[in-house]
Amino acid sequence: MLLAGCSPTFNWRDLRPVNTPLQALMPCKPDTAERSLALAGSPTTLHMHSCETGGMTFAVAWAELPQESHSMAALEAWRSGTLTALRADAAQATGGTANPEINVPGASHAVSTQASGKDPRGEPVLVQAVYFARGRQVYQAAVYGPRLQPAVLTTFFEGLRLP
Repeated sequence: MLLAGCSPTFNWRDLRPVNTPLQALMPCKPDTAERSLALAGSPTTLHMHSCETGGMTFAVAWAELPQESHSMAALEAWRSGTLTALRADAAQATGGTANPEINVPGASHAVSTQASGKDPRGEPVLVQAVYFARGRQVYQAAVYGPRLQPAVLTTFFEGLRLP
């Protein structure tokens, strides 16, 4: 983990998305974007922060649902949508609600996944992601790449907090 923290490739910085209590660490300066989508049947605005470094893409996104009671369904739908977008075999993916694998302090629910699939160019890609919620806000933190470095993943996912 020390090597990942001292590498010039990974220049870790705090990310605190506006209108949310989320605290995260990003290994590079993120770009921001928004888009509208239906999440668990409700139209919502998805706020995204992402960057690329070391051959990997790091992403943190969040949305606010109209009702807190929809958060678990939204997390499962988001996870399923990620697997579909990557053309990943859901039966081969690890994680889920029974074993979230990644703990996010302050989250009321968490769903994680590890999978392999294809990127938009058809190239092999791996993903490790966690989907979590607190109140009406739902979040995704994910790393994509042809190879994922365990020390970098540890730094990224351990940097997630909802104080």
